[in-house]
Amino acid sequence: MEQRHLGRTGLRVSRLGLGTLTWGRDTGELDAADQLKAFWEAGGTLVDTADVYGDGGAEYLLGRLVEDLVPRSDLVIATKAGSVPDPYRRFDASRGHLLTALDASLQRLGTDYVDLWQVHAYDTATPLDETLQALDLAVSSGRARYVGVSNFCGWQLAKAATWQQAVPARTPLASTQMEYSLLQRGIEREVLPAALDLGVGLLPSSPLGRGVLTGKYRHGTPQDSRGGSEDMAPFVAPYLDETARLIVDALAIAADGLAASPLQVALAWVRDRPGVTAPIVGTRNARQLAAALSVETLSLPDEICQALDDVSAPVHRYPDHDWSTL
Repeated sequence: MEQRHLGRTGLRVSRLGLGTLTWGRDTGELDAADQLKAFWEAGGTLVDTADVYGDGGAEYLLGRLVEDLVPRSDLVIATKAGSVPDPYRRFDASRGHLLTALDASLQRLGTDYVDLWQVHAYDTATPLDETLQALDLAVSSGRARYVGVSNFCGWQLAKAATWQQAVPARTPLASTQMEYSLLQRGIEREVLPAALDLGVGLLPSSPLGRGVLTGKYRHGTPQDSRGGSEDMAPFVAPYLDETARLIVDALAIAADGLAASPLQVALAWVRDRPGVTAPIVGTRNARQLAAALSVETLSLPDEICQALDDVSAPVHRYPDHDWSTL
């Protein structure tokens, strides 16, 4: 698998990442082991997790598999901290919480360091400089090699990245992880331009539109799908409207013309967008992962990319476009 630099850093990662959102919850040890082994054998290196995935179960499961199944040195392990199971405070990016969470993640993962440590979301109750100090301490103490953020809007990302670049001895942000797909192009408004300008690599989450871009929902909701489960149905529902249907139909036509699957075309589209380092793909089993890994050999023709761009284009006017043309 092709390797790419993460933002403006020396860290190289596979251009497709393995997500572990369902590990320790819907994905058991055997399926997780099959996925990790297949991903590694295909040349994949970037494995993304978080301290809240499976209430810590995802990290614990990944830690059990590393070394016994795949050498730790062959993986780029990325985890996140800052989300908390508190109905009154969804995010806690205070220095105390973040560093405590990092220590707990390292213990579950069974490693002395993570390659990439990310703040899971912006915390309005904590001064940003305090949050960023935690990132600096993680790197200076050797507990993290690189740092990034997740779910920061445009001004939040720009402020954080500029702060880290402007102050001597601070650790630059390597990445930002955001949802990005043909069904969700909102980051193109401000986040992506900021990331490109500041040299921050983009790690798209849900690159298959929460599964909708596979085409599985075109003729109903399969019972064994996320959309058919009680827990995940609300997660999928926003992408089952008429706008999404038109995009998925166009994607299916493009896939037929290329003798490919909608999954392959949708994933190739986001993988090769400007500023993207590696989409994070979460699958339930090795069969689904194999379908995603097969995109490595696919490059979309310019005409197909343009057609998909046009059919899925979000409405961005003032002030994103030149005001004199409006």
